[in-house]
Amino acid sequence: MPQLALTEAVFYILLSLQKPLHGYGIIQNVGELSNGRVKLAAGTLYGALNSLVEKGWIDALPENPESRKKEYVITKNGLSVLEDELARLSELVENGKRILGGN
Repeated sequence: MPQLALTEAVFYILLSLQKPLHGYGIIQNVGELSNGRVKLAAGTLYGALNSLVEKGWIDALPENPESRKKEYVITKNGLSVLEDELARLSELVENGKRILGGN
């Protein structure tokens, strides 16, 4: 069954979690990766994180007793989803270039 397209926010969250990060770190990283174009609000982020944990695309790491920050990391399943989405997006770009004659 083909996967539905990821939202831009979810794509950037998964991309950010190649290494463990906490919520604020994810928000900052998504902003940097998108050159400030994608701005995640805390409520949006934590709703997405909960959904991604439920899908098995990311894991919440065991909490550090010395910190209140909860860290997350992408799973193998999440990496597969991200790679599939990258292939889908690449196909879109290539088709657009082919049809429109761009480079």
